[in-house]
Amino acid sequence: MTSSQASAGALLQLIRSGRANTRADLQQATGLSRSTVGQRLDLLNRAGWLRHASGSSTGGRPSHRIVFEPGHASVIAFDLETRHARAAVLDLAGTILAEHTAPLDVAEGPEHVLDRLAEWFPELIAAAGVPAPHVAGIGLSVPGPVDWESGQVIEPPIMPGWDRYPIRERLQKAFAARTGLSATADAVPVLVDNDANLMALAEYQASHRDCSSFVLLKVSTGIGAGVVIGDSLYRGIDGGAGDIGHIRLHDRSDALCMCGSHGCLAAVASGRAIAKELSALGLDTTSGRDVRRLLNEGHPDAVRLAREAGRRVGEVLVTVVTLLNPGVLMIAGELSGVPFLTGVRELVYQRAMPRATANLQVVTSRLGDHAGLVGAAAMVVEHLYSPARADARLERLAP
Repeated sequence: MTSSQASAGALLQLIRSGRANTRADLQQATGLSRSTVGQRLDLLNRAGWLRHASGSSTGGRPSHRIVFEPGHASVIAFDLETRHARAAVLDLAGTILAEHTAPLDVAEGPEHVLDRLAEWFPELIAAAGVPAPHVAGIGLSVPGPVDWESGQVIEPPIMPGWDRYPIRERLQKAFAARTGLSATADAVPVLVDNDANLMALAEYQASHRDCSSFVLLKVSTGIGAGVVIGDSLYRGIDGGAGDIGHIRLHDRSDALCMCGSHGCLAAVASGRAIAKELSALGLDTTSGRDVRRLLNEGHPDAVRLAREAGRRVGEVLVTVVTLLNPGVLMIAGELSGVPFLTGVRELVYQRAMPRATANLQVVTSRLGDHAGLVGAAAMVVEHLYSPARADARLERLAP
């Protein structure tokens, strides 16, 4: 980093990432003088974005570490699934301060669903013990493809009525109405992304920051993947990256998918597909959650079908592994138990070239059901505290 690039926001990025947490480290990383580093740290300190902690030093004197202060603001996160939703208030480090979960059918459409989510705002904020102005942003995880720039869901197979709906504007107005804050141009920012993307971001930041190529596969009612390359989510040109549930399998061209096509991977290997097969066997199953319940009970047909589904998905993941050469392939979602994981491993290690799997770890989720919430909050934090946006906010905060 050159000194001309090292604004206060750029210093904050170094501090948040852990690459530089002392004044000396910041000077070395940026090439700035001690006095200039001090001036920019003063800006960040006045905003309340930093705190100072004592650390160890090889010279016998304690060093003074500079770290991001995660309690100076809060984020509200929503994780919208097909049949239920989770909501939480989190601090800027992803610690959940208050949480709420309730049944909610995404197929009832955006106006009904978003109004229901908005009803939770006052109770959530009160339970977290934070004032409404303390909320710096709102993040929403959805089970469909999202155009990142517009924050709109684009042609979602399992979200009827949501195509290009103005989610951001609706939630901004609802937050203002429910909290009594002004709905102005400075309204609380609302960000939206695909659930697999946000789960990947959360799991990567929590446990796999040393992995330069990370893939998360979510298998629930549908199937999708999130990809982190370097330190950033890879979304593709318009948010369509990772939509592997709609890759077509030629040997199953008779299977009708929710998207209207035949032979999609999701039509034969998702939680919805397994639930349909189990229902044909006389079991009361309609979704991935029902399948997970049977898997937890060790039901033999559920175990058998989950393993077969894992092998089906493994056929597609062979190409993913060969193309991206990830260090970690994480299986998450309602089917992410031993039977499905076993099926994936069988196919991936059997059919991918040894070179592609020599350093590959195939693991399951660490954050579990909270991954979507933590990821939605992380998305907001990454947005608000990116160098350019942090600098703009500091200007507005200046007296």
